[in-house]
Amino acid sequence: MVNLELYRVFYTVARCGSLTKAAEELYISQPAVSQAIKQLENQLGTTLFHRMHKGMELTAQGGELVFGDVEKALQLLAGVENRLAELKESATGVIRIGASETIFEYILSEKIVEYHKRYPQVKIELISDVSPRIIEQLKTDKCDIGFLNLPIEEDEGIRLTQSIMLLNDVFVAGKGFEALKGVQLSVWDLQQYPLLLLEQNTVARAQVDRFFESHGVKLQPAVEVDSWDFMKRLVSSGMGIGCLPREYAGRRLASGELFELDVRPAMPSRSVGVALPKNATMPFALRAFIDLFRERQEG
Repeated sequence: MVNLELYRVFYTVARCGSLTKAAEELYISQPAVSQAIKQLENQLGTTLFHRMHKGMELTAQGGELVFGDVEKALQLLAGVENRLAELKESATGVIRIGASETIFEYILSEKIVEYHKRYPQVKIELISDVSPRIIEQLKTDKCDIGFLNLPIEEDEGIRLTQSIMLLNDVFVAGKGFEALKGVQLSVWDLQQYPLLLLEQNTVARAQVDRFFESHGVKLQPAVEVDSWDFMKRLVSSGMGIGCLPREYAGRRLASGELFELDVRPAMPSRSVGVALPKNATMPFALRAFIDLFRERQEG
């Protein structure tokens, strides 16, 4: 029996010239792409690609011979899928989106509004919680897609598909700390000041703690908070120095209400990633939402 998915993987690898790029486009892992190519080569009894240092190249006596026919066949199938997709676009569906309150506010809000304008017939359910609980929601089929603070420990119950935004943790201050403007500080110097950090058992706090412990510093915060907005309010009022992503403090930094401290070395960037249930199907409504972020990255 012909396995169309194997040919779809073959065509995507040939077009992208890369296992990694093909995996991203197909929303599957790179090992799964490699395994599909090997399976198709075994079925056809020929080598389809040369594995080159720079990528994947079609073989003259294998891949190049079948590529044209595969392309035509998939184009015919795409026409069928597009007609079905048009029907699905007019149907009522539901997508359940999980993320923290901050990710909803700073990263997802505009995309959700844009998606609703394109597909007003699709119902959107928002599940606001911290990343570890969103993972559990994905694993128990209570959530269709999760946006998580990375890095996270590997979990066989979910699959990460892409990173949609980099976050750069910085130290900021406000009223009462103006003398620190333009002053270069070391990570050890920060221990002299009252620090405001996110509460423990969060990905963001764990990242901060690991970074400072790697430099022999164990931070003792004066205040622990449960949200970035609360931290910004306290720092603005002069409670101390806060640590939060620069991307979440843009308005207050631009207005001068807060200023960024020059702390060396700088903390490494982290990111927000997209997670899906491990073996879930990809309905049109969900794929269309994910594609909004691909448009942003390619634009």
